[in-house]
Amino acid sequence: MNVDIHQSWKHHLEEEFSKPYFKDLLGFVKSEYRTHTCFPPESQIFNAFNYCHFNDLKVVVIGQDPYHGHEQANGLCFSVNDGIAHPPSLINIFKEIELDIGIPYPKSGNLLRWATQGILLLNATLTVRAHQAGSHQKKGWETFTDTIIKTINNQKEGVVFLLWGGFAKKKINLIDSQKHKVLTSGHPSPLSANRGYWFGNKNFRNTNIWLEDQGEKKIDW
Repeated sequence: MNVDIHQSWKHHLEEEFSKPYFKDLLGFVKSEYRTHTCFPPESQIFNAFNYCHFNDLKVVVIGQDPYHGHEQANGLCFSVNDGIAHPPSLINIFKEIELDIGIPYPKSGNLLRWATQGILLLNATLTVRAHQAGSHQKKGWETFTDTIIKTINNQKEGVVFLLWGGFAKKKINLIDSQKHKVLTSGHPSPLSANRGYWFGNKNFRNTNIWLEDQGEKKIDW
C-alpha cells in the first residue's frame, strides 16, 4: 500500500514513514482492505492532507473515526460525500454555524470546501471496517496522527485547533496554547448537543475573529 500524501507533508513526515510501527500499520491496513470492506476508499485515506496542504494550514478539526456506513467517508473528518444523508453530528455542526454566523444550512455535507481553505479535517484513526466502529483503533494510526498534531504545533504558529468532545480535548496536551488558539466544546453528537454542551459554543465566529487578528483570510463556513 502506497502513502498517497501531498508533497508539502512528505517533507515533515518522511522519518515517520520509515518507522517500524508505520510499516506494520500499512501492512495491517492493506490486509484489511484486501479481506474486508473498509472505508474510506483506499485512494482517499490521506485526503485530509491532499486537500489541505501544510503551508496553507490555518485550522485543525480533530475527529475520532471515519464513518463506517457505505459511501459516507471521504477521508475528511465529519464530512460525507455529495448526495449522502447528513449524519447527526454533521447536522448539529451546520445548525451551530447557522446559529452562530447566519450561514444557511447547506445541501451538501462534503467539507472539501473547508479543506481547500486551509482546514485540516483530521480523524485520529484514518480507516475503519464497514459497520464496525473503532475496528482500526490502536493499530498505529493514533501514533501517526499525534505526530501530525505535534508537527503542526512545532512548525507552525497561530493555528486554530477545534477540540470537540472528550476525545479531542485530550489532544490539548500536544498543543502549545501560547503559540496557537485552542477552542473547545462538547461533541456535536446528539447526546452531547441535547445536554447543552454543543450549541452556542461560537467556535466558528471565534475562529474567524482569531484568523483576521492574525492577518489571515477568514473561513467561508
